[in-house]
Amino acid sequence: MKSRETDSRPGAAGIAGVLHDVPGWLHYIWLIYLGFLFTPLLSPEHDRQWLWPTLISIPVFVYLYRRVIQAFRDRLVPGLRALPEVVTIAVMAYALAFFNESANVYLIYCLAVAPFALAKFRHLALLVVLLLGGYALVLLMVGFKLLLFGITAIIGIAAAASNYVLVGHRHKNAMLQLAREEVHRLGRVAERERIGRDLHDLLGHTLSLIAIKSELAAKLIERDKTAAAREVAEVTNIAREALKQVRTAVAGIRAAALENEVASAKTLLDTAGVSLTFGRDGGVLPAEIETALAMILREAVTNIQRHSRARQATIEVMTQTLAAAAGSRGDERAVLLTVSDDGRGGITTSGNGLTGISERVHSLGGTLEIDSPRGRGTTLRVSLPAAVGRT
Repeated sequence: MKSRETDSRPGAAGIAGVLHDVPGWLHYIWLIYLGFLFTPLLSPEHDRQWLWPTLISIPVFVYLYRRVIQAFRDRLVPGLRALPEVVTIAVMAYALAFFNESANVYLIYCLAVAPFALAKFRHLALLVVLLLGGYALVLLMVGFKLLLFGITAIIGIAAAASNYVLVGHRHKNAMLQLAREEVHRLGRVAERERIGRDLHDLLGHTLSLIAIKSELAAKLIERDKTAAAREVAEVTNIAREALKQVRTAVAGIRAAALENEVASAKTLLDTAGVSLTFGRDGGVLPAEIETALAMILREAVTNIQRHSRARQATIEVMTQTLAAAAGSRGDERAVLLTVSDDGRGGITTSGNGLTGISERVHSLGGTLEIDSPRGRGTTLRVSLPAAVGRT
């Protein structure tokens, strides 16, 4: 019950997506470097005293490493939850150094995952200095080797710095996701308020007028049937005009769905340093098409922000007759959505979350084209029949 309540909070789904944007197994690829623990086998003068302590330490290390990674994937901001495991890994490295000089592998792992336990840079820097200082003392006891210490320090500091940047980037992505969700929420609130104002302005006066004239016609029907008929005719005309105004307002509401998504896209891309250009021919679209284009645009813009490394992006929404492309009747029209960027390209319909776009487009009888040469940007073209959803 507690986890369900947590997931229902605003932004929880977006943060969860950032926390698990990297597959869990990817963190365990780095365990391949445990093979360096067995470098003493390459020495012709080695003995077997180091082997059993090393073999015993490996499952303990894997258990501790797994707990650190799990803590990292469960929390947006690193906390002290994983600090005991990090320190324990360092102690293992110190202890094993008396048997195996390649125990510095454990210390490098320890330094690499330290940013997953400490969020502030000064705290992380202090921990790195203390861990390396402890290793230097151990080396003084077993026989200090400057080259071994230097290699450990350089690789360990580089790994710690890299993961510190990774944690910072992850936090930034989460904040961007929260900002985007807030923009969508505020857009929906503003849209509901606009709809309420429009309906009040459009129908309030009109319905009051209809009520007054209907009462007047009821009073006149016995005394002056001609005047009563005239009032009824006016009521009919007013009702028709009101219906026309409502249809116009609904068309504007539908158009606002795509416009709001474009506004959100601009906010998201601006924060990522991507300049967005938007163009539209002003045609009124069916509600189903409007909604589909908004959802497709959201996924496409998310891909640009996350994967493209672009500096510029363009969105165009146009309508044209199908006859120009497919030889259909001239009165059949299609809606064309084009989303392009100048990023690294190299994507396909089966990657980067585009499977959902493809399924949505095909369910509406449309077509999807992706032109994404590697290193030369990506252009996504969606064509949907404008007749979908018409009654």
